[in-house]
Amino acid sequence: MALKPCRECKREVATSAKTCPHCGVANPALTPGLNATGGLITLILIGGVAWYLFGGGLEKQAANDLQNISDKVAQDAVDQYNIAARSGSAMDRCVQAGMVTAAFLQAKNNPAYSEWKVTETRDCAAAGVSR
Repeated sequence: MALKPCRECKREVATSAKTCPHCGVANPALTPGLNATGGLITLILIGGVAWYLFGGGLEKQAANDLQNISDKVAQDAVDQYNIAARSGSAMDRCVQAGMVTAAFLQAKNNPAYSEWKVTETRDCAAAGVSR
């Protein structure tokens, strides 16, 4: 029979004892706190959260979200240009082309920016505005 200190009174009791014969506490040999598996799982979870918060996971997610928003703004600007191209004046097309150009510049989409800069120049020339 193995002996362990009671978790309450610290006197030795059998590991199979249901109550401590000295102080009467239930399960006296039971060690309070986490077992080894629970401790390992907790450590892994804490490490994962720390990596996500401080190792760049959160920053990468924020950067991706910001890029998605910028891309959506640029697409909305293109949609507005298309409306102006169908039913607006030459000046409306010039203004909207400038908005699209600025949106792609903000989104850091250089190929689309260059393409729309040409469109902006053409539409503004047709409206009598030199760029």
